[in-house]
Amino acid sequence: MYVRSLVRTLQRCRSLTAGGVPAAAFRGATAAVTTTRGAHTDLPVPDFSAYRNSYADKPNEASSRGELGKRAAAYMVLGGGLAAGMVPTKDAIVGLLSTMSPSADVLAMATIEVDLSAIPEGKNVVLKWQGKPLFVRHRTAEEIDAAKNVDLSTLRDPQADDARVQRDQWMILIGVCTHLGCVPIANAGEYGGYFCPCHGSHYDTSGRIRKGPAPLNLAVPKYKFETDTSLVVG
Repeated sequence: MYVRSLVRTLQRCRSLTAGGVPAAAFRGATAAVTTTRGAHTDLPVPDFSAYRNSYADKPNEASSRGELGKRAAAYMVLGGGLAAGMVPTKDAIVGLLSTMSPSADVLAMATIEVDLSAIPEGKNVVLKWQGKPLFVRHRTAEEIDAAKNVDLSTLRDPQADDARVQRDQWMILIGVCTHLGCVPIANAGEYGGYFCPCHGSHYDTSGRIRKGPAPLNLAVPKYKFETDTSLVVG
């Protein structure tokens, strides 16, 4: 197909020249075309030397002697100075934090030792620990049985008695009502445990909420038995 179109084009050109069109006209056109410039050598060449680093002008010189070497040396000096300055800064920060830490007497108040031999059976002692009332109750056998035989499905905050005590006869509680922070009264209420007079919350001998607006049981602090007659809270 391409060959046929080329042949037709040549035939048309021949017919035009045979029809009286002077061949000189084609020669002039060809000469006009050949006089067109094939290259533009008079245009300015872009110069990017202003954007190049100065050390690039000396390719045969070691970079350590040029601007890069000077920068690297400056960075090394700066890094060494910062590293040396961090040591006294660390000491100053540690000293400042040590002055903000609690003193020995404050740390001593964080724990309290209770003499259990001074608490008779069936009695509840109220102590002060970290600014809060601390209940230490010496439970009777009847109170222990009553606390263990409670159906957990009936409790608002279900928790077994065994999970709240380390020794059955000793109940350790933070004496702050979980409703609005009042101090309950020991050996009171419908369940013989604790009663909050502010809004009528009733707790049993395990410190579990049984009636009233309080949402949770009385909190059990962290404690441990040093001996059979000594208890440390905190």
